[in-house]
Amino acid sequence: MTLYGIGLGPGEADLISVRGKEVLETVDVVYSPGRLSRAVATEHVPEERIGDLDFPMTRDEEKLRSAWKEAAAEIAPKAREGDAAFVTLGDPNVYSTFGHLRRTLDAFHSDVDVEVVPGISAMTAFATALDVEIEAGAGLSLREADGGAAPTGPDRLILFKVTDAPETARKLDEAGYDVRFGRRLFMDAGETVITEDPAEIDERDYYTLAYAERRDLDTSSATDEFEVETTMDESETTTDERGGEAATDGGQQ
Repeated sequence: MTLYGIGLGPGEADLISVRGKEVLETVDVVYSPGRLSRAVATEHVPEERIGDLDFPMTRDEEKLRSAWKEAAAEIAPKAREGDAAFVTLGDPNVYSTFGHLRRTLDAFHSDVDVEVVPGISAMTAFATALDVEIEAGAGLSLREADGGAAPTGPDRLILFKVTDAPETARKLDEAGYDVRFGRRLFMDAGETVITEDPAEIDERDYYTLAYAERRDLDTSSATDEFEVETTMDESETTTDERGGEAATDGGQQ
């Protein structure tokens, strides 16, 4: 049988893929690495089918390895006897806890079949939330920015885990970038904030990302011509209307 790694999407329950929802409804047990992913999963499966796993909040690698070995030992028998799922926010293969589980299973339970069901990642959903277009041919870099870090280089950057927005904004401003922030985008848990002012989100929140774009970046495209033509047409129409009104007024006088 199979362990499915399922991406739940950015956080709103109805942004899960059709395939992801179908798999969740059919597996025997669903495991979650945290409170937020568990909350989304319970929108699609009953509470009694959710399996509990304990992951310590630590950077101690030995403790983390021990926790992942225990998780794999819990999940492996379920995936051998039937079908199981491990859910994550976003996509299982993009900066996700699922990668740790998969490597641990490969090392200690290599007979377990694993299948990944992709999900909408916040790294792509941000474009809709912040009304940003990444046009064809554009370069884009995805980087981590924990603790006030501000990686630079490409013309456009998506920074995630922005836990010190004011410090990150200061450094990017000095490097010549304009920055917009998005917090808890498309998430039911907590308040969604979209802002250019880092002071609005100065408290630490793991689910914060930033979009940075060089100030001198040329983003012109072929369809920009449509906007010019529309503006010219509107201007000509306004001139004609004003001319007509002037002639009428003159006749009345």
